[in-house]
Amino acid sequence: MAHDLRDPAPEYLEFWRERHVCTLTTPRPDGSPHVVPVCVTYDHEAGIARIITRGGSAKAANVRAAGAEGALVAVCQFEGKRWATLEGVAVVRTEAERVAEGVARHSARYGRTPAPNPERVVIEITVTRALGRV
Repeated sequence: MAHDLRDPAPEYLEFWRERHVCTLTTPRPDGSPHVVPVCVTYDHEAGIARIITRGGSAKAANVRAAGAEGALVAVCQFEGKRWATLEGVAVVRTEAERVAEGVARHSARYGRTPAPNPERVVIEITVTRALGRV
């Protein structure tokens, strides 16, 4: 079921504020899917989903390998019969203010602040499609 990105149902946005482990699917350089568990935040107003990670992680490497245009990716979460997927174009951001925003949003959603990590980056996904049943 598709959701209007400009005006999603309040239940859909609330589901993205609840604490859930998600999955991120990125394309490997050979085109095969790489799926890993992640923590995701969704900034509906900006149309951006964020994942903080280590710069040398496979997920960051896969996104970088797609080039400057970014990688087509999906993040998904579920609980029982409720599920939600965000699809879009991901890029790796290294700017301190972008990483700090990713950490702050992570802390707010997941209730803990990650330990400092000088290798931390943020994968920013410009959301192009929202799907789900909540």
